[in-house]
Amino acid sequence: MISLLLILLPILTGSLLLLLKGKGSIWLALISAMAELGITIYALLNFDPLGGFQYVWDYAWIPDLGMAWSFGVDGVSMVMLLLTNILIPLIILSQIGRKIENHHALVGLALIMQGALIGVFTAMDTIVFYVFWELALIPVYFIAGLWGGQERIKATLKFFIYTLFGSLLMLAAFVFLLGSDIIINQLDGISLILSHKVEMFIFWGIFMAFAIKIPIFPFHSWQPETYTQSSTTGTMLLSGIMLKMGLYGILRWLIPLAPNASAFYANLIITLSIIGVLYASIIAIKQNNIKRLLAFSSMAHVGLIAIAFFTGTLAGWQGGVFQMFTHGINVVGLFLVADILIEKTGVTDIRKMGGIASNAPKLAILFLLLVLGSVALPLTDSFVGEFLMFSGLFKWNMWAMIITGTSVIFSAVYMLRLYQKTMFGVVNENTKNVTDISWNELLVLSICSGIMLFLGIFPNALMQVSNPVLEQILSNFSRF
Repeated sequence: MISLLLILLPILTGSLLLLLKGKGSIWLALISAMAELGITIYALLNFDPLGGFQYVWDYAWIPDLGMAWSFGVDGVSMVMLLLTNILIPLIILSQIGRKIENHHALVGLALIMQGALIGVFTAMDTIVFYVFWELALIPVYFIAGLWGGQERIKATLKFFIYTLFGSLLMLAAFVFLLGSDIIINQLDGISLILSHKVEMFIFWGIFMAFAIKIPIFPFHSWQPETYTQSSTTGTMLLSGIMLKMGLYGILRWLIPLAPNASAFYANLIITLSIIGVLYASIIAIKQNNIKRLLAFSSMAHVGLIAIAFFTGTLAGWQGGVFQMFTHGINVVGLFLVADILIEKTGVTDIRKMGGIASNAPKLAILFLLLVLGSVALPLTDSFVGEFLMFSGLFKWNMWAMIITGTSVIFSAVYMLRLYQKTMFGVVNENTKNVTDISWNELLVLSICSGIMLFLGIFPNALMQVSNPVLEQILSNFSRF
């Protein structure tokens, strides 16, 4: 029942909050999110990494088609549950004290999205996975469209059209599979009786949905504007958790359902992803809008995770799953810093900021820690993930690793430039009245920084949860 409880609790609470108004709504949302985190920690403490799917809940939906409301948690799912249920309370906590219109609806939609994300990460049936995949899109569409910048409607509509197109292709692939002789069992492998052409169709139908959501070049054009125009809550939900749906789907569904096609197209996908990583890194260097800079930075980092998964190496998969978690923590912290800077200075252009460290030393210290984590400094979490991913890419192709490795240098350039332009230099009219961060912002950034440092020093605390199932899944797919 734990899987079902994790899905229903935030959805029911979020639906209630849509109907309630008042200052207490955000505290009710925070209590719900903390309860969800408590249940997740309980599940983690009683979880056996070698035990396969656990906390399984299954109820017949359309028996004639073999469809069931089936949910369960394995090592990879547990990592994603932990990420989701750590970030949601942090995102809600960061919004306390802010003047936001219809705050109750904003946090209510965030909780509904949380429940949908849990459904995505625990679904054991293809159609159920699709249902929650689409359900997660609805609240973030309203969050991005109702709160944010002046161009938010245009950006949100573009995002919606992109993702809906990809989702329909995935649905077509899943519906086709309903009529196939298929046995779905993630730990024992997936047996498919499919011709070469049909498997290629299944691959592209599913891959397009994931490629758009991640996003992988050249399906990325929705991302910069959506991240820039969305509210802070929307941007943190999108970058911290929602894009992980596509990365998770690659391991959970794409490679197991179309292993031959995944191996066949691995070279193409890795090449596109390398282009995307380098493109996003170079564009980020030229950005002066702080949110656009972080948007392209995020695109570069998740592109590297996609590369790692298609190398078909254990190191790449281990690093990719680890980096999904660490990127979520780091990017939410960075976007919160961006929102704090925009709110305090009234500008988004980093060239018009400067000298903030003198008036906000706590912000400067925590921002620096997050920047160092983003550039993968040793003893930070990103260093571990990137080291493993580059190891996997090296095993796949040495020259691809060398070319992609230049993105690490680019990352240091644009992130250190961002820090220098905002924290150092001369105080100006925009920054002379800047004050230090509030208690809740201090707490959120401290938690993000603390997790970053802890996992940089003790990475096995997280990796031991997912590594056994990754080894098992990879052993079933020797086609790479």
